[in-house]
Amino acid sequence: MIDRRVERAGRLIRPPLREFDVLANLARVCDRPMSRATLLPAVWRLDFDPGTNGVEVDMSRLRAKADRGFAWPMLRTVKGQGHALRLQPDRISLTPERARVLPLA
Repeated sequence: MIDRRVERAGRLIRPPLREFDVLANLARVCDRPMSRATLLPAVWRLDFDPGTNGVEVDMSRLRAKADRGFAWPMLRTVKGQGHALRLQPDRISLTPERARVLPLA
């Protein structure tokens, strides 16, 4: 049996297979956006865009599991480019309250 475990800050996250595949593909190119055209064949095994919002729905569900309750979101939508997995928060987007909670190097 293959164990598809994801942890963030010691908290276990158990995404379903498709969401895990999305996360795994984004992790391969951390901090760089991956386009919908690249995600569709890699995750959904489609060589065409079906015109549905499946990518957005799965990203939304994955965000709910991987980002909710943390000081900063790891999953980001880059307008016109795709989705990205960030390893560090954007320094500019941190509010003073969050900056106190999350020390920056």
